[in-house]
Amino acid sequence: MSVVQIFPRADEPAVQALPVNPVAAPEAPTVSSETPAGIPAAAAPPPAPEPYPLDRAFHAMLARFTGGISPLALSLAWLDWSSHLAAAPQRQMEMARNVLRDSGRLAEAVAHVASPEQKPWSVIQPQGRDRRFSGPQWETAPFNLLAQAFLLGERWWHDATTGVRGVSHANEAIVEFSMRQTLDMLAPSNFAATNPKVLEKAFQSGGENLVFGWQNWCSDLMRLLSNSKLTDEGQFVVGKTVAVSPGKVVYRNELIELIQYQPTTAQVRPEPILIVPAWIMKYYILDLSPQNSLVKYLTGQGFTVFAISWRNPDATDRDLAFDDYRRLGVMAALDMIGLIVPGRKTHALGYCLGGTLLSIAAAAMERDGDNRFGTVTLLAAQTDFTEAGELTLFINESQVAFLEDMMWQRGYLDTTQMAGAFQLLRSNELIWSRLSHDYLMGDGAPLNDLMAWNADATRLPYRMHSEYLRQLFLDNDLAEGRYQVGGRNVSLSDIHAPMFVVGTLADHVAPWRSVYKIHYQVDADVTFLLTSGGHNAGVVAPPDEPGHSYQVLSKAEDAPYVGPDEWLKLAPQIEGSWWPEWTNWLAARSGAPCDPPSIGLGDAADLPDAPGDYVHT
Repeated sequence: MSVVQIFPRADEPAVQALPVNPVAAPEAPTVSSETPAGIPAAAAPPPAPEPYPLDRAFHAMLARFTGGISPLALSLAWLDWSSHLAAAPQRQMEMARNVLRDSGRLAEAVAHVASPEQKPWSVIQPQGRDRRFSGPQWETAPFNLLAQAFLLGERWWHDATTGVRGVSHANEAIVEFSMRQTLDMLAPSNFAATNPKVLEKAFQSGGENLVFGWQNWCSDLMRLLSNSKLTDEGQFVVGKTVAVSPGKVVYRNELIELIQYQPTTAQVRPEPILIVPAWIMKYYILDLSPQNSLVKYLTGQGFTVFAISWRNPDATDRDLAFDDYRRLGVMAALDMIGLIVPGRKTHALGYCLGGTLLSIAAAAMERDGDNRFGTVTLLAAQTDFTEAGELTLFINESQVAFLEDMMWQRGYLDTTQMAGAFQLLRSNELIWSRLSHDYLMGDGAPLNDLMAWNADATRLPYRMHSEYLRQLFLDNDLAEGRYQVGGRNVSLSDIHAPMFVVGTLADHVAPWRSVYKIHYQVDADVTFLLTSGGHNAGVVAPPDEPGHSYQVLSKAEDAPYVGPDEWLKLAPQIEGSWWPEWTNWLAARSGAPCDPPSIGLGDAADLPDAPGDYVHT
């Protein structure tokens, strides 16, 4: 099964930028966050010529065969590990003893397999969330012994690839991760002949499950080759069944459409909410089906809601910079909101990469005396990337240079490249369990709105993504005070607006302990909330849906720092969705309800209704 499609098909049509509507935000008396008065802005230097274009073209071609992973980065990591292991004879002896010990225990289990006293998992048991060998079928011989042999080998390789003295932590993580991916692929649950559930169903159905599995595989292949979306297939259609909260696009430029949603209450809070989503995926993660829509929930609680919808870039946008997303996104949206709802502060919400961008914008605004943000909310957003989880395995100098060369040729990072990286972080759940469920068992996966949204991916411009990887991930410039806006450094310690920060317990993209670092980066009151679920499912947590829980604790600006482990002990556990907790927090920092504002300005009549046009690009 192909997990990552590196290059688009030759006949794939390029996504064309929609014509920019002439409606733009009129001049308004706002405070610029670019350059203080009296200091002229520095002229942009001319673009430097690309170095070594033949080398870069060769690397881009090589990426076709490596899934976008740098072979040199992998080779250096394995060389580091193997060289240090070769110089550790005592460690080698210990590894050999472990093989003999585990082999002896497994042989004893084989010898007593028919004994009624023999327990199914007498040698080793699946750990944690490992559901590959769940069910009574895996408790019978020989499948139980096969599973235990595999788990013993998996444990041995984990011990072998970790804790070797002298190996750098980064290289150790790469070796352990790549070995784990190989073993996950070879698990007996992934093959029909060694999976008792598949064999049982094949016997009961006369092999019908394998026929259905073949049909599922062909259907997925045709969808991949035709570049069609799950959101085009009837059940979850953007603007019809998802992203259906009523509203209107009130502003458009070459990068964003700003959507203002219609109020659903007679009166609203005077302070509007601006949602800044990540441009890695489409904005409607926060406006899925009506029962799962945070936008609908907010309007129902009496808030005026604005949301940015990013245009999906193509090769012509290769030179869009990270700061362009701040200027043309956050700042342009904020200027327009100031015209529609004048004289009022804004509650800003940033999700994932949108939260990182929002924190940069807030710091630059505070630095320059612009206090239009009343509060700042960050959802699963990192501002320090030193502990960014397994995603950092793809971020080192060799890997970043390889990705840059691949993007340099295309002008953007392809959707499937990015999706493949996220799938590898949870390969057991997102790749191999689906292989078993869809292709071996022949069961079609039930589609939901979150899955459809997740398949509606976007591209990332070459320059923006290169700056993001280097300045934020690789060099950690934002956390260490080197990141510049308008030619001057910004510091998160300049942020004084009250903050509500949400981390998710099982987040593989923005680990909650990394998100938690905001506590010692800002000089503000911080309310930190840790919710159950992952990066997306933890955020999309409507109150009517059971199974959600969270912990929450507030820290005053002048209160002493509390570490994450101590925070876990102190924060109370609360059952239910975190959405009401946040809206109560917002209401406490908002004015008395008043009449809702008008929808947009008079000269925005030619712009479309929500969800707009850019969401379809």
